[in-house]
Amino acid sequence: MTPRTLLVCLASTALVLSCTSSDGGGDQGQGADTTTSGGSSEGSPSTEASTPPSTSTTVATTTTTTAPPKMLELPRGGTEIFPAFRVVAHYGNAQSASLGILGETAPEEAAARLVPAAEAFAQPDRPVLPAFELIVSVAQGSPGPNGTYSIATPEDLVWQWLEAARAADMLLILDLQPGTETFLEDARRFERILREPDVGLALDSEWRVAPGVIPGREIGTVDAAEINEVSAWLADIVAAEGLPEKLFVLHLFTESMISNREAVVERPGLATLYHVDGFGGREVKLEKYEALKGPYATGLKLFHDEDTNIFAPADVLGFASPPDLITYQ
Repeated sequence: MTPRTLLVCLASTALVLSCTSSDGGGDQGQGADTTTSGGSSEGSPSTEASTPPSTSTTVATTTTTTAPPKMLELPRGGTEIFPAFRVVAHYGNAQSASLGILGETAPEEAAARLVPAAEAFAQPDRPVLPAFELIVSVAQGSPGPNGTYSIATPEDLVWQWLEAARAADMLLILDLQPGTETFLEDARRFERILREPDVGLALDSEWRVAPGVIPGREIGTVDAAEINEVSAWLADIVAAEGLPEKLFVLHLFTESMISNREAVVERPGLATLYHVDGFGGREVKLEKYEALKGPYATGLKLFHDEDTNIFAPADVLGFASPPDLITYQ
């Protein structure tokens, strides 16, 4: 119903009631109820005066209220990732099969491969939430056109992977290998996609190097202060857009890859976790996992080709503290 204004006109010798209404230009399609200052009313305002007739003109005013927008949800429901779900991801770059599973097929085929692999980790009290972890900036051995030793994946290609993820009710995680650029500078390049409700962010410190260092020649490192800059920026996006939690993944396989780890801030709106990488045999991987897992949620990477006697899903779920995110490369 649109708001209406009632004009009551009284003649001095006889009571003549005439009403004219005009459209107040309010919101349409917002439901049938109009809320006044005294609460919500049902139906049209009464045309009968509740006081004796008067020669003065009375104008009835109404106000409308709009309910706040409903918070967006994750692909498989809810707004919090952990502990509601266990995330299982396949990792790689859209333009190279040598960097992981995702580069081996088209996005739709990649989703079809991932969904059954993720279900192997499902438990009655904890369903899985599959995800693509897509490397969107790839560290290079040469400076490249922008001099940062890193090249970004074309944005339209990243959107194609997001569309495929959405069709299968999955997350997309953008993985950054920034070279000599800061993580925040690199992340801002993908801000439009990161404003989507089903897109998370991963910082791969192995490939964050100081000026003058060539990625791959030395293991990279990042300080907590730089991580906190990114998390503050990303948490602000979550709050401003009314988004569900975003995954915020910090990759490492040595303690030196993240300096001042105790200063890393866990922010509202972000599901922050340390993701323990590194390939090898079961014993060394389990030792590294126990040594590097953080105070928040924890992730574990499994390498199809490089790991010796790779952990099966049942083995991983049998850890004393099973990981919240499992990523296959």
